[in-house]
Amino acid sequence: MAGSANRSADEARQRLDNNERMTTRVTRRLLESEFVRFCAVGASGYAVNLAVYAGLLGAGLHYLGAAAISFLVAAGSNYAWNRLWTFRASDAPVLSQGARALFVSGLSLGANQLFLLALVAAGAGHLAGQAVAIVLVTPFSFTANKLWAFAESGRSGELETVAATAPARDR
Repeated sequence: MAGSANRSADEARQRLDNNERMTTRVTRRLLESEFVRFCAVGASGYAVNLAVYAGLLGAGLHYLGAAAISFLVAAGSNYAWNRLWTFRASDAPVLSQGARALFVSGLSLGANQLFLLALVAAGAGHLAGQAVAIVLVTPFSFTANKLWAFAESGRSGELETVAATAPARDR
């Protein structure tokens, strides 16, 4: 009976060790994921954007002007963090990479403004509308930054055509 209790305790410890190892592996993989890092940087940019936006609204600035300024402040912060941490592209030329990232941010800002206008016209509050507009623009922003603005050297600045071939069929 004592042997059975010891074996049961050993099995429980083994399951706990396995769970801890799996949790560690999952956490490590998430932190290594560019999309997760992009979202973490985006979350900080989101907070910066909304804080600056709320401050500018409080200072009496028109909501669209406040949105443009707050978006650009957040984009600057996001660029620095994405360059250094998300895409680890710190060896790329700052000027060309920064110009591409600014272009992507400009397109994202345009989409953000359109979403914000539509949301406010539909009855959303200014702050709530801005919060939703940022979320709606994020998938485009990640994709454009990943595939173009922060593309690996040798590919940056150029969009590539990808040819797909169908597998040969057995006759």
